[in-house]
Amino acid sequence: MKELNNLKIALVHDFLTEYGGAERVLEVLVEMFPQAPIYTLLYDREKMRGAFKGKIIYTSFLQKLPRWLRRRRQLLLPFLPTAPETFNLREFDLVISSSGAWSKGIVTKLNTKHVAYVHSPMRFAWDYNEKYLVDNRREKIGFFVRPLLSYVRLWDREAADRPDFLIANSKYTHSRIQKYYRRESAVIYPPINNDRLNQEVVDEKRENNKMAQQYFLVVSRLSPYKKVELVVEAFNKLELPLVVIGEGKERHRLEKLAGKTIQVLGWKSDREVQNYYQNARALIFPTLDDFGLTMVEAMSQGTPVIAFRKGGALEIIEEGVTGEFFNAQTPEVLADGVRRFMEKESQYNREKIKECARQFSKERFKREMLDFLKSILT
Repeated sequence: MKELNNLKIALVHDFLTEYGGAERVLEVLVEMFPQAPIYTLLYDREKMRGAFKGKIIYTSFLQKLPRWLRRRRQLLLPFLPTAPETFNLREFDLVISSSGAWSKGIVTKLNTKHVAYVHSPMRFAWDYNEKYLVDNRREKIGFFVRPLLSYVRLWDREAADRPDFLIANSKYTHSRIQKYYRRESAVIYPPINNDRLNQEVVDEKRENNKMAQQYFLVVSRLSPYKKVELVVEAFNKLELPLVVIGEGKERHRLEKLAGKTIQVLGWKSDREVQNYYQNARALIFPTLDDFGLTMVEAMSQGTPVIAFRKGGALEIIEEGVTGEFFNAQTPEVLADGVRRFMEKESQYNREKIKECARQFSKERFKREMLDFLKSILT
């Protein structure tokens, strides 16, 4: 630890414009290295709702653009590869980037160690290419996006060679790094950070919650690739209570689609979200994610998960113990998975589910990260 304490360290993160799983990981890195400044392409204080308050945050030239343009990130695509390359990181001995797309592309001096914690290889460029183009046709800019995506893929492949070391957030991400970047990576699972929440107050609320374990739950960013629409369609058919928590450009459309048994609540505080976790029958996780921290958060409260059988979910869910899987992203197949869960629901042991979630603790993440950093610095 003494060696690390003597180093000048910086943290780099793609965007601080929405609060999700990647930002929860960054929070723990900030805990580990409280003196480290944060570099990010864009910072929206209002959207971050107090997260990283009081920290030194440096932004790229994109921050100077008009607010309406900063919030339409598709229009910024031509400038995004350049933005991380402009950060001045010359004074630092160690840089840790938290990257789902851009921050691994920073340029550091020869003697600086750059460790990239990869949440996902750039999904919209490699896996989500055609769907991304369809989404942007709605924005009437799809014609310009296809050649840009070709350029972005070339940049991304080159940028993946810049870090000295890569860390994947799951075995699934590790395999995608091998496929797209032809590089090896360590695997360190993300942390669940329950210190943010007041457990006792939430538990007291549970005793008075008349809806306790009467509803199913989705906690997600409301973007097309998160597949929340298919959950809403399935629960319209099932006519079972569903609560959707999250914000994003899909919210208005989901509200219009939701039937009488579905509530789309928008953003909720950490304390409120934990209360919903504790009182839900199960969390529904319909998307293919490289990890999926909301699954672990739900499990930490004893709540089982019904998840799409792909990606990081296979490393988190133990079928019949912590949740159930469904095999295709259609409302009919999801509805069948919900019915199977309900048949076995009484067999789930909430204390056992909590115990399974502990393997993703914050303490474990800190220990593994420090062990890895010390191993590369010796």
